[in-house]
Amino acid sequence: MVDERKDGAYGTPQKYDPTFKGPIYNRGCTDVICCVFLLLAIVGYVAVGIIAWTHGDPRKVIYPTDSRGEFCGQKGTKNENKPFLFYFNIVNCASPLVLLEFQCPTPQICVEKCPDRYLTYLNAHRSQDFEYYKQFCVPGFQNNKGVAEVLRDGDCPAVLTPSKPLAQRCFPDIHSHKGVLMVGNETTYEDGHGFRKNITELVEGAKKANGVLEARQLAMRIFEDYTVSWYWIIIGLVIAMVLSLLFIVLLRFLAGIMVWVMIVMVILVLGYGIFHCYMEYARLRGEAGSDISLVDLGFQTDLRVYLHLRQTWMAFMIILSVLEVIIILLLIFLRKRILIAIALIKEASRAVGYVMCSLLYPLVTFFLLCLCIAYWASTAIFLSTSNEAVYKIFNDTACSVAGKTCNPETFPSSNESRLCPGAHCQFAFYGGESTYHRALLGLQIFNAFMFFWLANFVLALGQVTLAGAFASYYWALNKPDDLPAFPLFSAFGRALRYHTGSLAFGSLILAIVQIIRVILEYLDQRLKAAENKFAKFLMTCLKCCFWCLEKFIRFLNRNAYIMIAIYGTNFCTSARNAFFLLMRNIIRVAVLDKVTDFLLLLGKLLIVGSVGILAFFFFTHRIRIVQDTAPPLNYYWVPILTVIIGSYLIAHGFFSVYGMCVDTLFLCFCEDLERNDGSQERPYFMSPELRDILLKESAEEEGKRGEVE
Repeated sequence: MVDERKDGAYGTPQKYDPTFKGPIYNRGCTDVICCVFLLLAIVGYVAVGIIAWTHGDPRKVIYPTDSRGEFCGQKGTKNENKPFLFYFNIVNCASPLVLLEFQCPTPQICVEKCPDRYLTYLNAHRSQDFEYYKQFCVPGFQNNKGVAEVLRDGDCPAVLTPSKPLAQRCFPDIHSHKGVLMVGNETTYEDGHGFRKNITELVEGAKKANGVLEARQLAMRIFEDYTVSWYWIIIGLVIAMVLSLLFIVLLRFLAGIMVWVMIVMVILVLGYGIFHCYMEYARLRGEAGSDISLVDLGFQTDLRVYLHLRQTWMAFMIILSVLEVIIILLLIFLRKRILIAIALIKEASRAVGYVMCSLLYPLVTFFLLCLCIAYWASTAIFLSTSNEAVYKIFNDTACSVAGKTCNPETFPSSNESRLCPGAHCQFAFYGGESTYHRALLGLQIFNAFMFFWLANFVLALGQVTLAGAFASYYWALNKPDDLPAFPLFSAFGRALRYHTGSLAFGSLILAIVQIIRVILEYLDQRLKAAENKFAKFLMTCLKCCFWCLEKFIRFLNRNAYIMIAIYGTNFCTSARNAFFLLMRNIIRVAVLDKVTDFLLLLGKLLIVGSVGILAFFFFTHRIRIVQDTAPPLNYYWVPILTVIIGSYLIAHGFFSVYGMCVDTLFLCFCEDLERNDGSQERPYFMSPELRDILLKESAEEEGKRGEVE
């Protein structure tokens, strides 16, 4: 038989090879240089972690520390009886650097209790209130200086405001009363000299820190919700896991029926969501305050407020209706393609059935990803807590040592103190002047880059392993008799032994694009205050381009890993061959492979929607489980969103096996059509069921194409 296929713009179609029986076992190592680079990078990453662990102290994140780095309220320390941290100037905590350094750039001391009254140092000086005020000054303070000197040296705060403890920190007791922002219970204060002072004047400065305080309070309330609902969240995630596993098992035996049931259930779930939104919208008709618009209401930390607005339910109803219409239209126009996609899913179900241990492999990926996340997070925290309180020498007159670093404990007896008698050692900032402290930002970037690289490597390892196992199934001529023993373990061993460099190469390219996107997001945040419209436009274009580039690289890498698993070629060769193969079958890719992805997405949405509706009814106290009911919560959306996101990740983990199986079988199918013609000399490796429906579709497409020509 003469092969009439010719070379085209997208490479040469695969030729018939009688010796090819699936994934090649006799292969060599690929992209060794990238493997060496990865090993060196991991060694450097471990070194960075060791250095960070040596200098950092994660207790600074949990427990408050004063300006000298001493913990408040910890046993065995001088501040054992002082559990609360007091800030001299809370306004400085509004700096964005607080989120990176976990410290406010203002003097801080440990106190027994937070201040409960408004008092200025000027009023307390030489009065009966001084003993009370003195406990909020630096330890060992003696009243032997003038008022101006004390405030200049930072020995005492300029003013005390009524405060309440939150996470062992003293924050001003700011609240609103009849539209007036107040501190404490009084709006005015009268001192001993008959001088009246309006408390609201103090609040003007505190407004700058109010956003940070609200964010901290929101974080604490969310943390409280997790502490009382974590076991119910775990139960919800277990339900999602059971549903996902049950769905996969049923898909193995009843693929066609399950797909149609899945489609109908998704339509019904969305329909019920539309009906529920309409009923809530109708119920709020005529209720006081329900007609306020979302724009007028603004942002509220308590999201339950939005559920009392008719406009909220109208927005939900419109969004769900649009999704419902889009899905129905897609199903109408793709009804024939859905039949073909079901055939491909059936074949994937058989492959998964013969390689059942593949369903457990996402647990391996999850475990390795948890290790990467844990190492990255711990290293980031240690790096962030490596900063130290830096003290500088300040003097009103010219002094040769002014501006140099000093130690407040030894400064009174040091040479600098004798050279400049009027100088004083004062807190300057948190950071450090060593080479390590100057390199902290670069180390944080390196930490993020290595996280992206290793996480992508773990995902790539999983994709190559699954692709190798499912390719062994496809290229077995007599299924399952010709299927090799332990195909998943064999594929995993080949990937680690021969293709660590190729996996490192592909994940490195993706990590570079991702770290560039992170840097662009950081620059975008810095440019938000700028009025340069061209810079904003350019930044938006760059973010969009790199987002598209990341999506394309992910798609190309995924198919390149399939070719690596089959042929054992290096990354560049595999990526080129996979791209050309897909371009030679671009119509099938567009109308078959993506329809299958759409059906699997519907399966994920069905599981997430079912678990999400159950969580909504439970945490809003609309249903009870036996005698137990949902715990009281500050924000019931916290556990609901957690369950929804966790359910999606769990469902995605199970369905990712099916997705990888479908992509592998599809690429193998395309190569099978190029290598073989179905004759006795060159038989197809595809199953009879898949051959009947796919080849029939291919014949119809060729017929239509001939009519057009």
